[in-house]
Parts: sequence; structure tokens; C-alpha cells
Amino acid sequence: MKKQRFILLLSATAVLALGTSLAPEARSATYPSDVIKTSSGDLKITPINHATLYLEQGGKVIAVDPTGQGDYSDLPKADLILITDIHGDHMDRASIDKIKKPSTIVVAPPAVAKTITEAQTVSNGEKKTIAGIEIEAVPMYNLTRGPAAGQLFHDKGRGNGYILTLGGKRVYLSGDTEVTTEMKALKNIDVAFLCMNLPYTMTPQEAAEAVKAFKPKIVYPYHYKGQDTEQFAAALKGTPGVEVRLRNWY
Repeated sequence: MKKQRFILLLSATAVLALGTSLAPEARSATYPSDVIKTSSGDLKITPINHATLYLEQGGKVIAVDPTGQGDYSDLPKADLILITDIHGDHMDRASIDKIKKPSTIVVAPPAVAKTITEAQTVSNGEKKTIAGIEIEAVPMYNLTRGPAAGQLFHDKGRGNGYILTLGGKRVYLSGDTEVTTEMKALKNIDVAFLCMNLPYTMTPQEAAEAVKAFKPKIVYPYHYKGQDTEQFAAALKGTPGVEVRLRNWY
């Protein structure tokens, strides 16, 4: 019996030790959230994974780029789902279906609607009110980075960044982009989510330069796998009126 107990204990210890490596992308369903006060109630921000997050405000649940790396078992169903691009780390049919309910509205650029056919489309530069929420589509694209000479990872016009107005707060979701003229020209952004990963988007230092141009009150780095977000925070240290919030997306 003692020998059996020892073997069982050893096996359990091995499983625990290997658990992280067996499922390196898995995260708990209990995700920490931030709360920001707005003119019509709290805005709850829940980082989930990579480019995926939840925004909850005014009784509405908004999911951004839900993919299979997130665990949605303890999260509410979405009233609105925003998709930014056609790539698999942003557009995932199975995850969309997992968090949808009959009344859920999906919003996406036209390129995404070719696959997610029920999506209501918003194109770069358009502004629409959907599910009672003002949504503006902002261009997101590469300037120089691509898989080969003459090619870009993200062509202008294909994907959307978004500005949402929630309780009087303007929330910017960059999507996959380099530092564009449209981003630098943004005004009155209260909360920004900025991508930063190579080779697909931009470096932490480039993202920091963008922040210095459009000056969001609060900025979260996201979509940053493989990048040092402390470099981003250091580059913005002492920038008046800008609060950097580093959270765990992985």
C-alpha cells in the first residue's frame, strides 16, 4: 500500500509540474478586471488573451476578437462582438458561437463578413450606432512590414480598429497596425488598447511614440506576445496626462 501511495503521489506531482508545458496557452476562467467610472455607470475591462477582451458597461457585454485561447466558461454571453481582422488570432467561428446568444450582434469589416456571414459591416472611416453603442471604424494596417518584399501583413482597408463611446468615454482598440497617420490624429481618447508585436505590428517604442502623439488618458498594451511591455512603460514615463496600465494577457 505504501508503495502504491508513493507512485500515485509521484504521478500527481509530475502532472502538476508538466501542466503548464502541456497547455502553455490555457488561462483560468477567472480573469481580473479593471473598473473605470463613466457618466452612466462603471466600465468593466477584462483582459482575456492576446487581442481578446471584454468590455461591460450600461448593462451591455462587448467581446473583442474572441478566440480559442480564452476560457469563457465563467464569462457572460456577449451582446455585441467586435472582430477586427481575418487572421485566426482575431476571427474564430467556434469562439464566436460559444459566447453568442440569439440576440447577439457581430460587427466586423467586410473582409470578415465573407466568413462570419451574419456580421454587420463597418468599413474604415464609417461611424454607426449598433446595439445602442456608437462605433467608429479606424484604419489599421502595415506601412512597411510584411511577409515578403512588396507585401504587407495587413493591407489598408481590410481590417478595423474601433472607437467605442461608452458612458461618455471614448475607447480605442487599435487592432493590428503600425503607427499610422490616422492613429496619430486621434482626439479625446480616454482608454486605448495598443498592439505591439513583431514582425506583424510595431515595437513597444513605436507604440509609445504613437501614444505621445494622440495622448490617451489610459493606455493598455495588448497583443504583445514576445515583447517587453516594460519598455513601453519606460518610454512613456513622465508623459503628462497618460497612465500606462500593464496587465497579464498571457
